Amino acid sequence: MTKPANPATEQDHKPSNFLRQIIENDLAQGTYASRRWAGSPGDAAHHAKGEPDPAKIRTRFPPEPNGYLHVGHAKSICINFGLAKEYGGVCHLRFDDTNPEKEDTEYVNSIIDAVKWLGFDWAQLGQAQGAAASQDCGAAPYQASDYFDFMYRAAEALIEAGHAYVDEQSAEDMRANRGDFGKPGVDSPFRTRTVEQNRTRFREMRDGKLADGAAVLRAKIDMASPNINLRDPAIYRIRRATHHHTGDTWCIYPMYTFAHPIEDALEQITHSICTLEFEDQRPFYDWLMERLCECKLLAAPSPKQYEFARLNLTYVITSKRKLAQLVNEGKVSGWDDPRMPTIVGLRRRGYTPTSLRLFADRIGVTKSDSWIDYSTLEGCLREDLENTAHRAMAVLDPVKLVLTNWDEVMGAGHLEPCTQPALPPAPQGASQGPEEGSVPTRHFKIGKEVWIERDDFLEEPPKGYKRLYPPRAGADGQMLPGNKVRLKGGYVIECTGCTKDANGVISEVQATVIPDTKSGTPGSATVKASAAITWVGVSDGLQAEVRLYDRLFADAQPDAGGKDFLAALNPDSLKVVTAYVEPSLANVPAGAHFQFERHGYFVTDRVDHAGGKLVFNKITGLKDSWAK
Repeated sequence: MTKPANPATEQDHKPSNFLRQIIENDLAQGTYASRRWAGSPGDAAHHAKGEPDPAKIRTRFPPEPNGYLHVGHAKSICINFGLAKEYGGVCHLRFDDTNPEKEDTEYVNSIIDAVKWLGFDWAQLGQAQGAAASQDCGAAPYQASDYFDFMYRAAEALIEAGHAYVDEQSAEDMRANRGDFGKPGVDSPFRTRTVEQNRTRFREMRDGKLADGAAVLRAKIDMASPNINLRDPAIYRIRRATHHHTGDTWCIYPMYTFAHPIEDALEQITHSICTLEFEDQRPFYDWLMERLCECKLLAAPSPKQYEFARLNLTYVITSKRKLAQLVNEGKVSGWDDPRMPTIVGLRRRGYTPTSLRLFADRIGVTKSDSWIDYSTLEGCLREDLENTAHRAMAVLDPVKLVLTNWDEVMGAGHLEPCTQPALPPAPQGASQGPEEGSVPTRHFKIGKEVWIERDDFLEEPPKGYKRLYPPRAGADGQMLPGNKVRLKGGYVIECTGCTKDANGVISEVQATVIPDTKSGTPGSATVKASAAITWVGVSDGLQAEVRLYDRLFADAQPDAGGKDFLAALNPDSLKVVTAYVEPSLANVPAGAHFQFERHGYFVTDRVDHAGGKLVFNKITGLKDSWAK
């Protein structure tokens, strides 16, 4: 079984990237050295009463609670929390819950669980700088909806300063008048309203006197701007919907592009790190910060936004809409289906927090889009489990092997105890047990009947085949003996034949046991075997359900270029088999990792492995074999 990961023991040195260079330059220049922190988010007056900010930097991870996080979010979590920890700062967990129609507390709880499972904490400052530092993030994450009062106040301030107006064009007219990349926009007929008219109308929006969609509040910037995002973007809309946190207090809600910069500023974020699709929104981010600082509502210096390339992982889709479609149409069993790229799915599949953090470090941070091969993620998992996952033997496609001379040689009914190490030898300088250099062992028994893999016997083997096959005629017509192999941890045996059922399918393999060849005993190596094969004793083996998972899609880029991603589903992404496993796995808990010798890495299912039912999920093979 794997030991809990300890992030503190992981390699501290990190390769440089453009984000680290920006942060290091800001620290060297003292860009944010004048900031103050009043112990909680707030406006300029609130923070002016605080002490100098003990956090050298502040980052944030701001998911919208409208779905389950996926592997791309895991990368963002590792970047934002990792940088804050590395540079003596704090990363805020904040729920960007400004869209009441799609959000739910179920997603809030799943996000909190995912961040903690990955090994991060939104109160890191005390850990990084000692007990004297303020653990200012508190016990609860932040929520954008807690700032709705300030956001409304900021909107009125923009109206008062002549920077916002209420527009009552239809959605179609507004879209048409916005123009396109080759044509400038057209001013709204409502753009010249007076401050008083706009203030009155906006308050009528707030008070529920206008219908949904009847009006929006727009920033007044430049309808001829080459950046379409600066052509008077909408910043408030009317939505009569019950919010999961604020209930029915509001019937108007801020747009994300308006709310997000304000949230960053109230929380004194220094480096607002997001993915490249928000790059075109950065000018509006900066425009809004400048206007609200001019109004003395927000403290300077303002946060700055920086963008990195989102994760593009082969054989995976990360669109929440498409992932929801897979769930709703029953293509997968749920958000935590082990084939899903969601964090709950990866966790149930058997991926570890350490492997995902290693993956995030390994793929790095860049400003250019590229595709990361799925084998990179699998390689990180193998690297984490290689020296920690207990070994075990499992037979996934069983056929019975009968040792026909067992009773004569070993005694009728005799069961011979066998042992094997549960882990490989410890790496140099490491310990795997309570005593330095000790290696845990596992115990099982061999008797007259054992289970072997069906493909470990061939009646007519090809050239070079080294496992079991029966006696056969040589080139000179003389009979040659059956092949000899070692039952791993047990005896050398010699194949003598097989039995088939009425359909010609092999139902039993026969062999004889060669005395005095038990592994680890004197003289055991005197009889040479061409191979060692895995097995499970019929007497003490345990029946288990094993789910053989593979990649959900057969196409490396299943939804690229407008392709129908459902047409790329891999029909062999899940096979369920009844297997036999060794008795050391009798009482293992859910979520325990193992290396099934020769097969790969497996984990006990977090949901269905309980109450005496053994259920194992295949995580990945011992090496990448997808394209081979």
